[in-house]
Amino acid sequence: MLDVLNQYWPLLLVGQYPNGPLGGLAMTLILALCGLLLSLPLALGIALARVSPYDWVRRASKTLVVVVRGMPLLMLIFWAYFVVPKITGEAISGFWTLICALVVYESAYLSEVIRAGIEAVPHGQVEASRSLGVGYWTTMRKVVLPQALFNVLPSMTSQFVSTIKETSLGYVISVNELTFAANQVNNLVLTKPLQVFGILAIVYFLVCFSLSRGLGWLDLRIRRARAMA
Repeated sequence: MLDVLNQYWPLLLVGQYPNGPLGGLAMTLILALCGLLLSLPLALGIALARVSPYDWVRRASKTLVVVVRGMPLLMLIFWAYFVVPKITGEAISGFWTLICALVVYESAYLSEVIRAGIEAVPHGQVEASRSLGVGYWTTMRKVVLPQALFNVLPSMTSQFVSTIKETSLGYVISVNELTFAANQVNNLVLTKPLQVFGILAIVYFLVCFSLSRGLGWLDLRIRRARAMA
């Protein structure tokens, strides 16, 4: 295992960069970060729609969330792969295909996380704000959302860790992420699949475990700082 890692670690880490396209672990982290950041505004909009005072808006947003959460990510990737080019009229790369699928998928899950945070804010605070003549949207923006987003921060960071693992499905459309790079190494070595995919499993574990501990530590620091403020 060590000899495989010693020989092919650059391919697993950054793909063929700088002599070719970026890939490997670096591409996995980029995909996860872009997917989460781009899905966050959409998830926030869906969450606000889920608690909207208008019944038809709540029903439409709930239907969207239920449908997306009821579909496997792999199916969304295939849909993005075949549908997005028809909508745009242009071929798009595997990178952007996977980003589109991740944004739709993560926005549905993150919206439920944010909605739970919104509903956890005591209703008396909303009533107090409205009794002072503050409008609905101003109340949501200045009273409810700051508390809700802070309360669901641990869940949102956990979703980022899950997204890192979900990027491995980009392998099926030849996105040069970590799993694809490991398969390239396996094709080069041929006789050591257990070692190659053992390294892959260890890398995923170390990355996800480190991020979980690091984000947990950051959340604790933020909460302590807020408590002392």
